[in-house]
Amino acid sequence: QVQLGESGGGLVQAGGSLRLSCAASGLTLSTVAMGWFRQAPGKERDFVGSISRSGASTTFADSVKGRFTVSRDNAKNTVWLQMSSLKPEDTAVYYCAVRAPIRTTGTNTIYYSPKSYDYWGQGTQVTVSS
Repeated sequence: QVQLGESGGGLVQAGGSLRLSCAASGLTLSTVAMGWFRQAPGKERDFVGSISRSGASTTFADSVKGRFTVSRDNAKNTVWLQMSSLKPEDTAVYYCAVRAPIRTTGTNTIYYSPKSYDYWGQGTQVTVSS
């Protein structure tokens, strides 16, 4: 059974940093594409960033580009979302998601839509105060 567990959320002042982690069990993250999404109250779940199966490709939404990075530790089967220069508009519940290995056909393919992902974590709240 695939399980994803996020942690690292919290309350931070604008300009601060947080690092979210997503630990996986039941699959190996180096065999799948993985994404981060966020959802603010009353809004749709939006793409934040993604890392390809190979780990060689990452991409980010324009709203976070230059401030957020994604990294993966294959030995720990964990992915991190490093968030810097946080803004109040970054406030949301953040989710990690993975695309099933059988569907991850491209080594460096990036997936942007929530529908492209098969397994989701429970989410972690990030609140940025002004």
